[in-house]
Amino acid sequence: MKLTTNEQFKMAKLEELQDLVVQTRRDILRMVHNVNSGHPGGSLGCTEFLVALYNEVMELKDEFDMDGKDEDLFFLSNGHISPVFYSVLARKGYFPIEELGTFRLIDSRLQGHPTTHEGLPGVRVASGSLGQGMSVAIGAAQAKKLNGDKHLVFSLHGDGELQEGQNWEAIMYAAGKKVDNLISTVDRNGQQIDGPTKEVLPMGNLKAKFEAFGWDVVEVEQGNDLKSVIKGLQEAKSRTGKGKPVCIMLDTMMGNGVDFMMHTHAWHGKAPNDEQLENALSQNPVTLGDY
Repeated sequence: MKLTTNEQFKMAKLEELQDLVVQTRRDILRMVHNVNSGHPGGSLGCTEFLVALYNEVMELKDEFDMDGKDEDLFFLSNGHISPVFYSVLARKGYFPIEELGTFRLIDSRLQGHPTTHEGLPGVRVASGSLGQGMSVAIGAAQAKKLNGDKHLVFSLHGDGELQEGQNWEAIMYAAGKKVDNLISTVDRNGQQIDGPTKEVLPMGNLKAKFEAFGWDVVEVEQGNDLKSVIKGLQEAKSRTGKGKPVCIMLDTMMGNGVDFMMHTHAWHGKAPNDEQLENALSQNPVTLGDY
């Protein structure tokens, strides 16, 4: 069956995004290896999500400014997955791709957890301490409402991060104040630095919890499949403006794309050695060119 022009365009765009996903994985691995420090596991798990968000879903202006008026905003709450965030920002054109090579070096703008005082384009809030990003996102979303700005605010959180109490105050507040221009995504990978979340501190049914607090919830069971991620994000967007904040439960695999990093929490905050890096990169061949 012959594909329509529109179908051909969508397939070409999906292939382009998939190439970006693979290259972003390479960036993450090389950045962390270069300084023998960082968090590759969660970064690899959220690669498809952030690539889709920045390159297909969010409405963004060409030039970055801290005000963020008349465009969608994103806040990274689990700031330790900065490698994927930096790669996606650089590949989107926020700053030179070559700057990825300065990750975690002294005087670099690309510190282990994103901060604002370095003036790195794309970063609007410091997110080293966990559990605070949703509160910031809610404030930005309410500011947009006050300013008559119809754009959306997105945030990303780890499932283990939801063990922090401030999140639940924010979750309650967002529903109570009908912050319906907010889409908060939970990376439900079931892992955290000390082990599986169900062993460290079981979270129970997160979807039911958000719904009980008054949120609308979209589940994406294949969080490492680009088409599924894009579909889930678009579905979430369609549910905004209806009186409820929206949550995406995104099921991902920590360390996705590198076989020996998957199915374990071991690579939450551990850098690969030379041999491991070579193995990991061989599973993710160059697509768009290394920095």
